Amino acid sequence: MRFFEQSIALFLKDVRLEWRSRFGISTVLAFIASTLLIVLFSLRADQLPLPVQSGLMWIIVLFASLTTLSRVFVSESERGTMDTLRLNATATSVFLGKLLYNFLFTLLITLVTMFLFIIMVNMTIVNGVLLAVIIFLGSSGLAGATTMLGALVSQATRKGTVFPVLALPLLIPLMLILVRVTQSVFTLDGTPPANDLAALVGFSGVTISASIVLFDNLWED
Repeated sequence: MRFFEQSIALFLKDVRLEWRSRFGISTVLAFIASTLLIVLFSLRADQLPLPVQSGLMWIIVLFASLTTLSRVFVSESERGTMDTLRLNATATSVFLGKLLYNFLFTLLITLVTMFLFIIMVNMTIVNGVLLAVIIFLGSSGLAGATTMLGALVSQATRKGTVFPVLALPLLIPLMLILVRVTQSVFTLDGTPPANDLAALVGFSGVTISASIVLFDNLWED
């Protein structure tokens, strides 16, 4: 019981801090809006093939996530509250609290990006259930990978430059799968790709499980 209370308390703390400053939300919304306008008017996204449209959606989600998700641990380091967390919470509860916050933030980014992109490009959703599953699994995979990477970056000297370098090689396979499965949402003859969905589940499960195991050692150092 104490374990879950600590995780929820950390999650609510991060939500309250973000709501007060609104730094992450405002930065992400500005990035999404400007990128979508560039994509729509410069690349004429409404005339592009479906695979390219699907890829553009997830590229925007990826880079919008990278602009803020690394700060989930970096902010603790900058405020000098890392030692306080170590004294008052277990490593696993800290990681799960941060993971829950990153998942919520990533889910918000994905929903806003896809909603605006679909409306601006005038795409038709054929399989809404599949889209919901893809959004959930994609947000889980992104949050799982970036939470552990954010913890690693918080210990580095050059925090701003290290995170993208570490994140992109890990997240590219996830992006490729997401781009491929998202195409099925917008085509009448698209069938749910069971193998790709299984790969998404596996990626999320492996990254979150491995991160929990590795975070114990990182947290104690």
